[in-house]
Amino acid sequence: MLSWIFLALILYYVGLFLPSLFLIPQIGVPAYMGSRDSVPEPSPMHSRAQRATRNMLENLVPFLALAVLAMVLPEADMDGAIQGAALFVLARAAYLPLYLLAVPWVRSLAWTVAWIGLILMALALI
Repeated sequence: MLSWIFLALILYYVGLFLPSLFLIPQIGVPAYMGSRDSVPEPSPMHSRAQRATRNMLENLVPFLALAVLAMVLPEADMDGAIQGAALFVLARAAYLPLYLLAVPWVRSLAWTVAWIGLILMALALI
């Protein structure tokens, strides 16, 4: 389970730093290193990267709670929890580029699969 937690955190941090990659070309490195009091309107890709990061944070909290509970509760079905965690992380890894590229339907499908992973993790605790 720890491996899936670390992979989810890596995925979160990749997404967290991704919006910067779309901002730096707009304002330049010196302005980026400054206080950034006035930044231009974000590009569509930059906005998508920001929304994808917020969405990952919203889903990371329950993932981490379920993962920790699976590790500490003796009655938890660890195999089921790991399968749910794997499904979550892999679907979220697919979700990020799909969101950035604005791929309709498939992006929502990836989100749904990740959500099913969370449900599987929760069921493993029962």
